[in-house]
Amino acid sequence: MMASLAQTRRSDADVLTSALARIAAFWDFSNAKLGAVLGLSPATVSRLRSGRSTLDPASKAFEAGQFLLRLFRSLDALLGSDDAAARRWLETRNVDFDARPIDMIDTMRGLITLCDYVDAHRARV
Repeated sequence: MMASLAQTRRSDADVLTSALARIAAFWDFSNAKLGAVLGLSPATVSRLRSGRSTLDPASKAFEAGQFLLRLFRSLDALLGSDDAAARRWLETRNVDFDARPIDMIDTMRGLITLCDYVDAHRARV
């Protein structure tokens, strides 16, 4: 039973790490930017993106990664899988926040706020 739990955790870590690397590529995030979102150094992010390392499921970085994935999936659904539109949304000042979403995702509070905001707008569609 313990072996299967460890395998599941490893699998979750592999899947999330891979998804975050793809999100970073879609949204043109540097290692420094993804590191700021996850609370990791650019060097650690480089290892994650290259597949030489994975996120620890018990870490804050893993939790932040889950929220980043949630934001990506919500924007993807709201904007019809238009990655360029998602990047523009992230980089454009939002009047509801008086800030650019790209600047808000560097904190857990900002990341969660954005997830909730996008999810609320998706509910209207």
